[in-house]
Amino acid sequence: MHERNDEMEKNLEHNIVNIRSLMNNTGDLTIKNAMVGQVPVSILFCEGQINTNQMANLVFRPLNNIGNEIKLTGQQLMDMIQNQLLIAGEQKQVSDYDTLIMFVMSGFTVILADGADYGFAIGMHGFDRRSVKEPSTSINLRGSREGFVEAIRINMSMVRRRVKSARLVLKTSKAGKVSGTDICLCYIDGKADKKLVEEIEARLSELPLDMVLEGGYIQPFLEEKGDLLFSEAGTTERPDTFAAKLWEGRVGIIVDGTPFCLYLPKLFTENFQTLDDYTQKPVYTSLMRILRYVAFLAAVLLPGFYVAIANFNPELIPDSLLLNLAASIQITPYNLMTECLIVHIFYEILREAGLRMPTDLGHAVSIVGGIVIGDILVSAGLVGAPVILIVAVSAITSFIVPDLYNSIVIMRFSFILAGGMWGLFGITITGLLYLYKICSMDAYGVPFTAPVSPFSLQAMRDTFIRTDWRILSRKNPVPSDLNGVTTEERRKNG
Repeated sequence: MHERNDEMEKNLEHNIVNIRSLMNNTGDLTIKNAMVGQVPVSILFCEGQINTNQMANLVFRPLNNIGNEIKLTGQQLMDMIQNQLLIAGEQKQVSDYDTLIMFVMSGFTVILADGADYGFAIGMHGFDRRSVKEPSTSINLRGSREGFVEAIRINMSMVRRRVKSARLVLKTSKAGKVSGTDICLCYIDGKADKKLVEEIEARLSELPLDMVLEGGYIQPFLEEKGDLLFSEAGTTERPDTFAAKLWEGRVGIIVDGTPFCLYLPKLFTENFQTLDDYTQKPVYTSLMRILRYVAFLAAVLLPGFYVAIANFNPELIPDSLLLNLAASIQITPYNLMTECLIVHIFYEILREAGLRMPTDLGHAVSIVGGIVIGDILVSAGLVGAPVILIVAVSAITSFIVPDLYNSIVIMRFSFILAGGMWGLFGITITGLLYLYKICSMDAYGVPFTAPVSPFSLQAMRDTFIRTDWRILSRKNPVPSDLNGVTTEERRKNG
């Protein structure tokens, strides 16, 4: 039996045998054989991944026009394809089996000729994909209605369409030893810190994963160890937001197969910013941002604060409200901490059921859970009405900052336990621990709490409030310019 080498041979038959063997004679591999200029030629592609119309017009027709009356060698035919025929814009030479198979499985058509130890991979992808639509997770009043899709090439084109500059760098590579998922590293030269780009490239090249099916697979390897509560990598489904982050000096990562793209580093204050902030008047935007911070604090602290006050410091509650509260507590079998925990657990179960069920049934689950179960709990005397109100307010406010929802849920439960066991003292200690954790985090040398701590006056014009575009356009500070940055590049310049 003929032994296979990594490099391709000049014998076309041996090449086809080796390719079939390496691909385990898979059923979707299609091989078309023909004679072109009296040279045996094979055209390889995976069924369902190429555009048949393009292949007929860009491959079959040019090769048929050569005619069999012309006598050519395999090498001369390949030279003619490379230098004289305009087949496609994306045309790459392949000379080893691994690269050839990777191209075939990625939706390329490969042309091989007898007498040539290399082939040409021609891009003519035609697999079914979702059309560009408005992103479902990032709804804005103004701005683009386009959102990223699962095809990486389309996502790259949407970014390039918004940043028509030679400074925009798009570097493609592979992730996953088995999946071979395409990923694209994006940054703007001169804006992104060079040390940041090099470190992210190094981490991507060292991924120990066999399968990469979504950006969440590689995200933990891009973040620092021990950051279990908050994420140092941002995600977005909007190409305009992604482009804005690149201009701010971030490094973006597009992963094939998912509409959610990553950008690094992400600051804590960015969770409270939306694209609409930059299309509305500064006064209104500043008010909305302050409300988001208030909503975040309410979502995290309100249930625990209520439990702590009612159990340990009832004198802080107005007398009229205290009487109603005492009456509701007397008819329920559980203490306030247990009530809050039970209702919040029920709420999270209902929310998860609504997310995982089909859309129509999900709405029904939400209605039944919110109205029927809540009313029955109060009517049966299992839970007091004030607890239902507190849970409802904290649940609604948690959706105002969707990027922090997972963190809010964990923090909320911890504050309920701390308030129920130790009162306001427990709330204070727990809050200080979380504050210490947030302040101690840094993403690639950039403090997670910047520009608040360490304080950067220039960057504060777009933090809690937003100033006018006339002021924002003067200078756009990048993460490496903020105070407290400890990257190696900044130390050299300092």
